[in-house]
Amino acid sequence: MDIFALYEGRVADALSASFPELAEQPEVLARVVVEPPRDAAHGDLSTNAAMVVAKPLGKNPREIATVLAARLGEDDEVASAEVAGPGFLNLRLNPGVWHKVLASVAELGADFGRSDVGKGEKVNVEYVSANPTGPMHVGHTRGAVYGDALASLMAYTGYDVTREYYINDAGSQVDTLARSVYLRYREALGENVEIPSGFYPGEYLIPVGQSLVAEFGSSLRDMPESAWLPPVRQHALAAMMELVRADLRKLNIEHDVFFSEKTLHGPGGDIETTLAWLREKGLVYQGRLAPPKGKLPEDWEDREQTLFRATQFGDDIDRALIKSDGSYTYFAADIAYHRNKVMRGFSTLIDVLGADHGGYAARIAAAVNAVSEGSAQVDVRFCQLVRLLKNGEPFKMSKRAGDLVTVADVVDEVGADATRFMLLFRRNDAPLDFDFAVVKEQTRDNPVFYVQYAHARTWSVFRNAGRDLPTLDVSPDALRCADLALLSSAEELDLIRLVGSWPRQVAAAARAHEPHRLAFYLHELAAQFHAFWAKGKENPGLRFVNDDAPTLTLARLALVDGVRQVLSNGLGLLGVSAPRELS
Repeated sequence: MDIFALYEGRVADALSASFPELAEQPEVLARVVVEPPRDAAHGDLSTNAAMVVAKPLGKNPREIATVLAARLGEDDEVASAEVAGPGFLNLRLNPGVWHKVLASVAELGADFGRSDVGKGEKVNVEYVSANPTGPMHVGHTRGAVYGDALASLMAYTGYDVTREYYINDAGSQVDTLARSVYLRYREALGENVEIPSGFYPGEYLIPVGQSLVAEFGSSLRDMPESAWLPPVRQHALAAMMELVRADLRKLNIEHDVFFSEKTLHGPGGDIETTLAWLREKGLVYQGRLAPPKGKLPEDWEDREQTLFRATQFGDDIDRALIKSDGSYTYFAADIAYHRNKVMRGFSTLIDVLGADHGGYAARIAAAVNAVSEGSAQVDVRFCQLVRLLKNGEPFKMSKRAGDLVTVADVVDEVGADATRFMLLFRRNDAPLDFDFAVVKEQTRDNPVFYVQYAHARTWSVFRNAGRDLPTLDVSPDALRCADLALLSSAEELDLIRLVGSWPRQVAAAARAHEPHRLAFYLHELAAQFHAFWAKGKENPGLRFVNDDAPTLTLARLALVDGVRQVLSNGLGLLGVSAPRELS
């Protein structure tokens, strides 16, 4: 039960009944929002409805709010409806409404918070997409966790989500990888080799060279490069992608699609057909680019080029499609790849990129606008850098991959749960300090421990009830029959209100593509639950388990079970475990 969505519907109905002309303006009513007031003392719900419809109606917002307050005040569930400020309407609900919300948590269980907000819209979330030249390093981890949590969140709210990994296997770095592996192959045959500058020196390539010996023996050693490079490249790519998949599994991440960039190239490939389509639309021309302001980038060329009319779609300059050597630019491949997604039926594309791609958003948006002819939209999400610390100081970990700190290093140090939650406990576009000392603490300063401890504590409440009231039936059926009207204290109702706001939090996070909102909410819920627990120690009347009041105990256990369910649902969406006990 989403009480906020329910009252958005009731407010819209009240507006339509009071002002019939709005019935023909559904786009106006769709902008009406019901949310918690900024100050909880003002009530349970607040709506901007009067201000949204004031201009279309040509009326004063407070006048509209007064009419709306009178109509909604007739609702038996509404205790009061008050106009505030320029035209906000604050509603206070009868406690019985919140008891119904709590009952719906038990009824819906794992589906409490699930919705059809997405209405089956096909969404492609592309994330990680690290170069396949080695194991994933910590720089990739944040995008991997963010993309995975976002995909889970959107699937939970009714979107048809595909999780995609773009394999950058068409560039020169793949040939460099193959040559690096070939040296390790010769090393495995007993030669002394030196890894030249510009090659990949990581020891993770040693077993790849050894596996080449197992497959080919010494047959590759005396071949010219033109003969050994193709099979070594294929073998190396396969080995690196297995390393990537293994790293992703450490974070409990799996993709639906691994898309090879190489398939875009070649005669009849997507790049060729996309450029032909763009030419037919008049979106490609021959011209010169003006020199950019400031320092010239290394790849800028003062020559006539094949250009895409990106400025026609909101970009700041037109973009080159073909290099001076006749090969396609990276952007040409990007256009073709995004057209491929559109042709697969996706109407929303979400690209999760690293902070070093900050200038890509406008050009990708222009490309998607062009190739979809305005029918699809793209949201480019950047993940800022992660700074590794220990006790506030830069932390140098042992590195198994040259100069890189790998995903495996981080997960082995603190575990997948802590890695995922801490990377989601901040907006993706804000820099993040990851302090290993804090993450290992079992204190309230460690957010993941604090939330998981709250979940474990809910289970301990039930264990205490079984010990102190062994004859009390605390089965799910008994909890659903509990007399929730007994939950009438301010502390109990505040906790129920927070539990009841979970569906709204989930829907809002999905629409905004911001899974960090869930981590923030779970931390707030844990804090309020821990605070209630602490008050019970000071005031026996607020204890969850009271030997002398089994009926009240059962009602409070229903509240605890609601907290447990929401914590479990939220941690699950973030890909973090919900333990029943913590050691």
